[in-house]
Amino acid sequence: MIFLGSLVIALALNLFLIPNRIATGGVSGFSTIVYHLAGVPVGLLMALINIPLFALGWRNMGHNFALRSAFGALSLSLLVDALAPYLEPVTRDPLLAAIYGGGLSGVGMGITFLAGGSTGGTDLGAQLLHRFLKTSPGLALLVIDFCVIFLAGIVFDAELALYGILGLFLTSFAIDLLQEGVPLARAAYIVTDRSEELGQAVLKNLERGVTELPGKGLYTGQTRPVLLVIVSRSEVSQLKELVSQIDPKAFMVITSASEVLGEGFKRFS
Repeated sequence: MIFLGSLVIALALNLFLIPNRIATGGVSGFSTIVYHLAGVPVGLLMALINIPLFALGWRNMGHNFALRSAFGALSLSLLVDALAPYLEPVTRDPLLAAIYGGGLSGVGMGITFLAGGSTGGTDLGAQLLHRFLKTSPGLALLVIDFCVIFLAGIVFDAELALYGILGLFLTSFAIDLLQEGVPLARAAYIVTDRSEELGQAVLKNLERGVTELPGKGLYTGQTRPVLLVIVSRSEVSQLKELVSQIDPKAFMVITSASEVLGEGFKRFS
């Protein structure tokens, strides 16, 4: 799985991002910039950058995760340079390159993450900044990616940097989509004076479980139960109709549930 993820990322880099000078942040983005400036192979430079990052961050990683990540980083570096002579860019349109390259990179990273590893790079850099500068990992990762894209704007041009930001966003979106799935379920929180009647109606008509949570209004000081119901998107309208019929004065909040595990939904893997 880790090798497959690395292969997908290598294809995204060689087919879309590198030939179109799209730097989407991270070690691969920095290596793309240096490649176009000095001709240093992208895979080789990625490996050279990852070596000290792994050396400094090895103790902060679990043993299994560290081994999987080292394998992922090495595989990606070798595949990028090994495939480069045999692959021609699919498009010379930077917008298409950012969209498909960013999305494909995210798919590859998502596969690697699902296998319990990573491809090294800025994830390790962010961990090191968190350790030594006490910044949050998320902020550190954002700063690193922004610096790489800003450098691309200087070396290439501002327009290509904007395409890099688009590619970075699509990469993040694809990673989340692969790890969490499409949000097909909805979570409804219902505040009602007729909780028992409404709960039974949901159990009978929708055949969905209902959880009663204790709730208290800070303005009124009244204690009322809050019903939590998880339904599919197609059942939202039925739930609204039930609530409207039983308690038109009820208060209901419906949110997307990125992933629901358990009976009636997705099984635990």
